[in-house]
Formats: sequence, structure tokens, C-alpha cells
Amino acid sequence: MPLTKLRILTYRMTGAERRFSLRTLVALSSLPLFGVVAAFGLAPDTTTTDIKPETITEAIALPELPELADAGSAGTFERDTVIQSGDTVASALGRLKIDDLEIQRLLATDAVRQLATNIRAGKHIQATTTADGQLLSIRFERHGGPALTVLRQGDGYVAQDSSDRTESRVVMRSGRIVSSLYGATDAAGIPDKIADKMAETFSTSLDFREDLRRGDTFSVIYTVNYRNGEPVSTGELLAAEFINAGKVHRAVLYRDPSGRESYYTPEGESLKKGFLRSPLEFSRVTSNFSSSRMHPVLGYARAHTGVDFGAPTGTRVKATGDAVVEFAGRRGGYGNLVILRHQNGYETYYGHLSAFAPGIRPGRAVSQGDVIAYVGATGIATGPHLHYEVRIAGKPYNPLSVKLPGSPPLAAGQRARFLQQTASWADKLGLLRGTNLAALD
Repeated sequence: MPLTKLRILTYRMTGAERRFSLRTLVALSSLPLFGVVAAFGLAPDTTTTDIKPETITEAIALPELPELADAGSAGTFERDTVIQSGDTVASALGRLKIDDLEIQRLLATDAVRQLATNIRAGKHIQATTTADGQLLSIRFERHGGPALTVLRQGDGYVAQDSSDRTESRVVMRSGRIVSSLYGATDAAGIPDKIADKMAETFSTSLDFREDLRRGDTFSVIYTVNYRNGEPVSTGELLAAEFINAGKVHRAVLYRDPSGRESYYTPEGESLKKGFLRSPLEFSRVTSNFSSSRMHPVLGYARAHTGVDFGAPTGTRVKATGDAVVEFAGRRGGYGNLVILRHQNGYETYYGHLSAFAPGIRPGRAVSQGDVIAYVGATGIATGPHLHYEVRIAGKPYNPLSVKLPGSPPLAAGQRARFLQQTASWADKLGLLRGTNLAALD
């Protein structure tokens, strides 16, 4: 056989062997798989119609439940409701599914009857009942005091003050101004009460309408009141620092021997000036003091003897200094007007008011920062704003530039007491400055 044909035959045989080996390998590898499938099948001739189902019953022993001492104490149930605006004690108790007769018995208790005349929205009422709905006790949260607990006693009830444990904790927080003071304090978790007090304390040296700058920083130290481990109210501002355009402003709280509280710089300079720079916390000047201004309503030029602060109707108006109310009523173009008489011949006017604060009447003494009225648009006005005047011996002066009297300095005899009370707060303000911590509780 020629060599060439031998090589071709050898090649073909080798190819056939390869095809045989591959087919054999696939077939052999498939046998276990089909074997498994067959294991789950039935033989073709198997009959299943003659198999009868069989029911098996087996007793299982259950653990015995302990017997209760008495049916009336088979567990208690707690119900809770929050007093809403417009609620009475009776309507709030009705939401707790308390029987009308039981409500009447509760209201016959002296302590509950007294509480019913001064309930506060947001306070909780918790009732404890038996499984069959019988009232065992009820607990009323009260404003500014311990909770009142009323316990069943026979067919009636007895009241007692709860032995709630109250404590005051010091909180330190800091923040940075991005767009507004309240936006920054909200972001830092500072209560509005503390933000208001900080703005009021620094209002004699900072104008938060005009002076605020992006990037300004602040730190506050204040107290929070806790009851049974839960926060119940914001306490008082102990110290504050505000850095405005690089200038540091600091305040610490000092309580004198008679109990009067006031804010000072850490060096002992009083921050309570004779007058606040503005009767509104936040607003904008819409019209300045002028000897001749075109009146927007009357249409001719005349003197504008004060400054107009634009603000929404209902904005709180504060007394800019300690004073006595000289006038509170309606007067011509002023609309609703309050006139305060201060010492040394100073008077301040507050016009276009929507309403007066409760108790504001001639002869009433007011302190700097007290709310005396609310912004409106009464009298001759194009929109809600406050017209504010400062008069000395009857003559009007520009409230934004007139030199106003200050407060007396700290007495030399109180210096040691002042440092003892305030030095630690001043040190803590120093530690807070420059930290990246938003809060230290």
C-alpha cells in the first residue's frame, strides 16, 4: 500500500476514534443523571387506585397554665391619649373608653375638678384598667409641676401628686450661619426659646436684620428640664457666644443677691442697654426717618417721624425699654397705638397695630423685651408694618441713630460673686469655639 494512502487511512481511523470517544464520554456521563430521574418515577404497570388513605391521631401533652389568683386581676391594660386644642377633661377621657359614670366620679374629685379648669394641649393622660374595663388609676400630666395620679378607692377615687423625679441638665451646642439664624439653630437642634433669648440678649450690640453674615458662628449653653428621664421643657440660657464678621460677642447669665437675673459680658459689662435697637426680633426697614417724605397714601410730602419695619400681621412687638404705658388705643393715622413713657423724658410710639397684648393699658409697668402688641395695618397704612418712634421731651428723633441711655454697670461689691457664678460658663464657651461638634449633652 502506498505510503500516502496509509497516512490518509491512519488519519481517518484516528478521527473515528475521536468521535467514538466523545460520544461514549457524553453517554456515560449522562447515566447517573437519568438514573436519578428514574428513581423518582413509578414503574409503568404500577396501580395506585387501590391505595386507601389512613388517618393517624396522636395526643400531644400541653403544658398547664398557672391559675390566676383572681379573675379581676387577669392582667391590666394601659391606654393613653393626648389633650388636643378645644378638649375638656371629659372629652379626653371619653377617648380612653372610660364609662360616663366613672368620668363623673373622677370629675367629682377635687384635684381633677381643679385640673379641668386649666388643662393644656399636648399633655398626656394615661389610664390603667382591668381586662373587663374597670378603671384602676389614671395619670394626668400637668404644666410646670408633677403629674397628678388618681387611684380607685372603693366606689370613689383619691388623688395624689406623682413622685416624678425631675432634674435639670446642661446642654452645649454650636452652629454656623448659612442663610438665617433660625435655620442655623434648627439645624443644630437648638430650641426656639433659646434662639429667641440669644437674639434678644445680643440685640443691643447686633442687628440681626442687617449684621448677619454667612459663615458667622455661635455657641450656646442652656438647661433642659427632665422628668423621669424624659425632656419636658427648655430651661434658661446660661451663656452664649456669637462671632459676627470676625468680632466676638459673649454673654453670661448672672443672678444677683436679690434673685434678679441679667446678662453681662464675661468682663462684667451689662448687655441690657437702656433701649433695644428694634422692637421686632426680625424684620426689614421699609421706610426711614425723614423730615420730608412723599406719603404713599396721602400723596404729598410731609415729615416721617419714625421708622417703618415691615413684618407679617401678628408679629410680636416688644417694649424697647423699661417703661409705663401712657396710651393704648386708637389715634388717627396711627391706627391702634401704644405709647410708652420711659425715664428722663423718653417716649416710644408703636403704631398701626393689629392688637394689644393682654393687660396693656395706661398705668401698666412693662419691662424691656415684654410683648406689648402685634404688627398690623390699622390707620393710614398700605400694608402690615410697625411704625416706631423715639421722642425726647416731645421731639421725634431717628430711632436708628439717636444716642440712647445705657444700663448701670455691675456694682463693685458683686464682682467676686459674679466671677464665681460665670467663670465656668465663659471657659466652656472657649472650649466650644472652633469645635466641629454640633452638640454636647
